[in-house]
Amino acid sequence: MNQTTSATVAVLVHGAWHSSLHWTATQRAMARRGVPSIAVDLPGHGVNAPVPTGYLQPGQPGLATERSALADLTMAQITDELVARLAEIRPRFRRVVLVAHSAGGGPASAAAERAPELVDHIVYLSAFLPAGRPRFTDYIDAPENAGAVHVPQVGDPATTGVLRINPISADPAEVAAIHRSFLADWPADRPGWRLLLHPDEPIASLTAPITVTAARWGRVPRTYIRLTDDLALPVVTQDLMVAEADLVTPDLKTELHSLPGAHSPFLTRPDELAELLASTANRS
Repeated sequence: MNQTTSATVAVLVHGAWHSSLHWTATQRAMARRGVPSIAVDLPGHGVNAPVPTGYLQPGQPGLATERSALADLTMAQITDELVARLAEIRPRFRRVVLVAHSAGGGPASAAAERAPELVDHIVYLSAFLPAGRPRFTDYIDAPENAGAVHVPQVGDPATTGVLRINPISADPAEVAAIHRSFLADWPADRPGWRLLLHPDEPIASLTAPITVTAARWGRVPRTYIRLTDDLALPVVTQDLMVAEADLVTPDLKTELHSLPGAHSPFLTRPDELAELLASTANRS
């Protein structure tokens, strides 16, 4: 039985320390606009993700030193999983729009490079766009990004094997720094966001080199949604990535849109974000 439909689907890819759960409000808003969506969990994320053994214990023993179960996860493995999900989805929809947030831009780009036939359009939501420089850290450490607000790290990545944060820390300053980086426009009296973040992020998400080419990744039309008040990835850095990507594909440049607000509009501005995504998804 042929299960192909005429619909367009948006495949939503989370960023570092996040999961598919973060897209829920935006998915509801997209559904109201008639756009189906599938939020995926990259390896090491989601409700089944491992956490350090002391993370949920009183005093969080060993949090700064315990080696993570995600320590050996590679970008190739992360990309494998995303390509597998896209291969499952592709036959059932007329168009596939791949939407990536933040560090999710890395595996999304790698997937489009490996299998461009699985993706009709890529949307980068204040996301890593690797065409100009292969590593996310190449932009994070760039002089243009000096004004970024970074989340505080727990322990030494050489020991833990991951980039570890502590959103349920007992230290108000540590929590405030994470809040400011990710959710500066989220009310401080709504602390539930702290329970949704994962403590461990594979180092590969930010440091693994990702090579894309004009012939493969570059043939997929792309949109970049600039978040104009983003503190985690300031708009100057977003614009730098777009400008460098457009040099790689001068005949297929990035379509630009802007949203006000900080790094997590899927939580803080779901209707505005859904409207933009629906517009892209419904494009013929």
